[in-house]
Amino acid sequence: MWVVKIGGSLNKDPLLPQWLELLAQLGGGRVTLVCGGGGFADEVRRAQAHWRFGDLPAHNMAVLAMMQMAYLAQGLQPALRLAASTSEIHQVLHSGQTALWLPHDWVHEHATPDSHWDMSSDSIALELARQLNAERLIVVKSCAVDPAASLAELSDAGVLDRRFAAIAAGAGFPIDVVHRAELPRMRSLLLGEVRLSGA
Repeated sequence: MWVVKIGGSLNKDPLLPQWLELLAQLGGGRVTLVCGGGGFADEVRRAQAHWRFGDLPAHNMAVLAMMQMAYLAQGLQPALRLAASTSEIHQVLHSGQTALWLPHDWVHEHATPDSHWDMSSDSIALELARQLNAERLIVVKSCAVDPAASLAELSDAGVLDRRFAAIAAGAGFPIDVVHRAELPRMRSLLLGEVRLSGA
């Protein structure tokens, strides 16, 4: 089973429906899709900067932004099946469909080491992949991605969040960071025609 995380920055990208269609058509039974917060999360950052409230409510609002993006994704591609827990994800995959994750459990009542901006939807997707014992995590970005860069270098460059590389060090599966334009490559990967590099 693979976890595919699509950056929320694709929320206005003309390629977004193509990515969703591809994952719905070829990811059935093995792909769980995680959506970043995108413009919805950017609005949270602006509100926090304006009102100067703490990181816990900002974190919860950013998780809700991820859920808004998930609902947007399902609105664009109804074949994606919403799932809010690991058991629901397994049920969707067992039915032969592509799971679309709603991260309800990441809304926290009390502050935790994870409830701040250093841990974004990238690391949340990574944690989900670990919980699911995933075979691979693929993170799709709209910004330039240096294929030769390490995860630590991508974190330092702001492509991934600050916590990602440290968390990934304990992952037992390959991680690939790809550009949104790599749709043909992703299609070939899902069809088993090519391999990604892994990290």
